[in-house]
Amino acid sequence: MTFSNKIAVRELPLFPLPEVVLFPTRPLPLHIFEYRYRIMMNTILESDRRFGVLMVDPAKSTIVKVGCCAEIIHYQRLPDDRMKMWTLGQQRFRVLEYVREKPYPVGLVEWIEDNAPAKDLRPLATDVEQLLRDVVRLSAKLTEQEIDLPEDLPDLPVELSYWVASNLYGVAVEQQALLEMQDTAVRLEREAEILTSTRNHLAARTVLKDTFNQKL
Repeated sequence: MTFSNKIAVRELPLFPLPEVVLFPTRPLPLHIFEYRYRIMMNTILESDRRFGVLMVDPAKSTIVKVGCCAEIIHYQRLPDDRMKMWTLGQQRFRVLEYVREKPYPVGLVEWIEDNAPAKDLRPLATDVEQLLRDVVRLSAKLTEQEIDLPEDLPDLPVELSYWVASNLYGVAVEQQALLEMQDTAVRLEREAEILTSTRNHLAARTVLKDTFNQKL
């Protein structure tokens, strides 16, 4: 197989996870207990501490082709050589081919990045952040709990798009689609659609709750 010199490729140990999508700049805690992945992590710890995380599609029971490289930031050894790890998402990648499957999967991958934006993305990012704050405010009101966004919420559009995507719960297939997008604007626009739908749903539930409480 021949690759263009313009494509940066490397071999990368691969770690498939059911319904887990890792994004750049986002943390991923792990408990390593399966024998072959204990071997993998011990090998990685002796090199550059990097491996690829790929989602196992729950509907198709297949491993996706686009994932995110994780770097081991901290680890703790447990009995029986199990490990607890704190990892951080780095670059995204696409699997070109599998080099080997044993004792753990290793793939030849190419790095992928978002295309250069054709317009100023800050207004769109501001809209997404406001929608996010609306969702948090309505959620707090509905559950009668204090819910706050982190003070270090990313302000750069691409990093904000990763943060929002990583905090969508129970929608791994949607998260995977967001991970594979290479246009920051398109990713932010899709997140705006998701957040708008969520906000409208929460607003309707809040109205019903207020109306019910007024009748008591």
